[in-house]
Amino acid sequence: MIMPDLRVLVITGAGISAESGIPTFRGKNGYWRNLDPAKLATPEAFEGNPSLVWEWYRERRRIIRAAHPNPAHEAITKLAQTCSDFLLVTQNVDNLHSRAQHGAATIPLEKIVQIHGDIFLTRCSRCDWHYYEAEQDGSELPLCRHCGTMMRPGVVWFGESLDPLQIARVETYLETRGCDVVFVIGTTALFGYIIDWSLRGAEGGGQLIEINPDSTSLSRFATRLVREPAGIALPDLVDEICKGVCSPGNCRPSL
Repeated sequence: MIMPDLRVLVITGAGISAESGIPTFRGKNGYWRNLDPAKLATPEAFEGNPSLVWEWYRERRRIIRAAHPNPAHEAITKLAQTCSDFLLVTQNVDNLHSRAQHGAATIPLEKIVQIHGDIFLTRCSRCDWHYYEAEQDGSELPLCRHCGTMMRPGVVWFGESLDPLQIARVETYLETRGCDVVFVIGTTALFGYIIDWSLRGAEGGGQLIEINPDSTSLSRFATRLVREPAGIALPDLVDEICKGVCSPGNCRPSL
């Protein structure tokens, strides 16, 4: 059943993927071969040692391919099918959101914004040539077929700007009108744009629900704090919405 006029924004971070076994940068299992991933995910690291950076990203691709969407991913897919107006903004570069199913359906790609890019996209460092690496990578450093420049993972590294086209998609959604519910799930909310989009989405009386075992800089603004893993908490919350407990103008989950 589609809930008419129900507008929902979902923002997800690394925590939701960690529940599927994908290590986070900042978690206790975030280090790779005693190297700080945050220092590998930079243009400077790629320029200095592209072989090492590609080795790390190929290992990450292997881990992600072996991972499976968890109940939180599936609940978000159900929510996308229930809401008449839905947008998912994810900081995660994996493909778990697009792989998650509810029944036989997945989230339409036009309703997903991968604001930090896609780890399976390989793009030229100089020109616009790119391709999608759906299968296992080789071991050679990939070179652009058009200009011969070294290819790189299609993600946003530390120190780089976000894709303006993806920003525009989020801004267009937020400029239309306020949301009935904003879910912020598994993100440390360290980036200012995550806080900005969350607060703007909830303007006008919408609910801001943070699902995170830990407190974040966004917690003080939330109308509801859920200190449980998303895979445990989110399915029940989505069921509330789908059963009409949270309906337009009356979505007020108790604190």
